[in-house]
Amino acid sequence: MAGILARLRRRDGAAAGETADSAAGTSEAAPSSNAAAGSSAAPRTRFGAWLGRPMTSFHLIIAVTALLTTLGLIMVLSASGVYSYDFDGSPWAVFGRQVMWTGVGLIAFYIALRMPVRTLRRIAFPGFAFTILLLILVLIPGIGKVANGSRGWFVVAGFSMQPSELAKIAFAIWGAHLLAARRMERASLREMLIPLVPAAVIALALIVAQPDLGQTVSLSIILLGLLWYAGLPLRVFLSSLLAAVVAAAVLAVSAGYRSDRVQSWLDPAADGQGIGYQSRQARFALANGGIFGDGLGQGTAKWNYLPNAHNDFIFAIIGEELGFVGALGLLALFGLFAYTGMRIARRSADPFLRLLTATTTLWVVGQMFINVGYVVGLLPVTGLQLPLISAGGSSQATTLLMMGLVTNAARHEPEAVAALRAGRDDRVTRLLRLPLPEPYIPTRLEVARNRLHDRRKSPSRGAGKPAGKAGAKPAGKAGAKTAGKQAGKQTRARQADARQAAPRRTPRSGDRPVRRSGRAAGQQPAGGGKSSVRYPAGQRKQGHRARTLEGQRYG
Repeated sequence: MAGILARLRRRDGAAAGETADSAAGTSEAAPSSNAAAGSSAAPRTRFGAWLGRPMTSFHLIIAVTALLTTLGLIMVLSASGVYSYDFDGSPWAVFGRQVMWTGVGLIAFYIALRMPVRTLRRIAFPGFAFTILLLILVLIPGIGKVANGSRGWFVVAGFSMQPSELAKIAFAIWGAHLLAARRMERASLREMLIPLVPAAVIALALIVAQPDLGQTVSLSIILLGLLWYAGLPLRVFLSSLLAAVVAAAVLAVSAGYRSDRVQSWLDPAADGQGIGYQSRQARFALANGGIFGDGLGQGTAKWNYLPNAHNDFIFAIIGEELGFVGALGLLALFGLFAYTGMRIARRSADPFLRLLTATTTLWVVGQMFINVGYVVGLLPVTGLQLPLISAGGSSQATTLLMMGLVTNAARHEPEAVAALRAGRDDRVTRLLRLPLPEPYIPTRLEVARNRLHDRRKSPSRGAGKPAGKAGAKPAGKAGAKTAGKQAGKQTRARQADARQAAPRRTPRSGDRPVRRSGRAAGQQPAGGGKSSVRYPAGQRKQGHRARTLEGQRYG
């Protein structure tokens, strides 16, 4: 019996110990769970603080451009090896030319990044006029070269260049400059459309004469973007959109190869070994990739199964070798670029940079959607390349040039200008040896317009006046004196009521300096006459200078 009681006591003690241990574990787990919750909330707070930094847009656009360019070079090397070996005898030929044009584009990127905004606006119209001249020259036999059924190339020393790519950039810059200037001048709708739309029609007509459906669609996207972001009336935008759709439909059925593309899109199985062969092989490559792909360089569609695998249909190679995950990651990069571009446009104070950045973002993202759309079979084949990914010299260089302009606009955000001019140490700016951006100075007309807009938003001044009979006037001098006396009495009465209603401030102990314990009231502080008075929280010493905007630390 005694042994049983002893065992029960030991069991009860063990149970009590386990209960205490579990309680202690629970008490320890609560702070750990709170810490975990705090750690999960902290990254969100840090991420929000990072997004609020003045140089975030600048760093984001550089990172996205670098990632897209690097991924494009890798995929061009993987997709062009067989084609290069068949036509040039070396698997590095297409990749080498792409690297060279990427170097040219990076130089253009750096020039655009350093270019002052005033200089860019000054050369906008001469640059557009020069590209119109190039579009005319390329149509002359013997000067322009025919490639893929289009006379739209200059060939110099073995290197080809497409002037329509330069025309798109020049038109975007000049159009943004024109619309921004006309909006500041409060020009009429006709004055805003007359220079822009006829110039776009001339450029589009010259590109259609080559013919090049892809560049026509791309320039139309830029025109529609300029009209939309300039804030023109909706009827003007819709009429322009309708005209663009009708023109695209007419062009699609006017030529034999374009009508064949439309027919293969409407009925892919009609001629699977003919006009629909390329689109069919692209979908086979995407299906073969699955979720994670066959591996980089392990695709089979580039072995002469898919025409233009390194150019127009490189997205199919990405889907085959990197799978659905890789293709989705590429689309996420373009989505990040769209967010960054619109963020820069929204935060810019200069109307020209705002319009140029938004239009460029729409152009790049729209071209990406069209390319991916016809690769997966949602759109007819137009020949538009995937920006910064597809092989193409002039397209690569001009896209990097536009990325440089967007990055330049990111440095001209008001917060970024204030931070850089206040001496903030930005490592990327120091590494690239970039000059300080100039702050945007609004014109007198813009300042007057903003004042008028603020005055309209402010409440009416006569809202607090006592209501009276409309149009009632005091009769004669006696009436005027009586009205003046009554107004004076009412004013004095209101002032007296306000003084009586105002709460009196009672002195509190926190308003007086608190002396440290252990010192007498009249004792002098030791240490060279330094004051030992401690001031309450929120109260500063007299003479303390507040930090100005130029001296604040950003980031």
